[in-house]
Amino acid sequence: MWQSVGLTLLVIVATLACALLFMLFGWFVVWQLFLSKFKFLRELVGDASTPPAQSQPSECKAERTASPPTRNRPRSARQRVASQESLP
Repeated sequence: MWQSVGLTLLVIVATLACALLFMLFGWFVVWQLFLSKFKFLRELVGDASTPPAQSQPSECKAERTASPPTRNRPRSARQRVASQESLP
């Protein structure tokens, strides 16, 4: 009788351990492939490392001040019509 109770408890504990390991492995895979790209989630988890896309060296301060960012993108036809209608 005690053997069957012990075996039942062992099966339950082993099942819970396998489920926990499966969940942890799934979280790790999803974190590595997707969730680590979001700065908000990295801050929540406390991950201080930066993703590989942001670890590129930034340009020096003199280069940033020498060339202002260009914001002149070509406008779509709808934007051109809307801006022409707003003119007096």
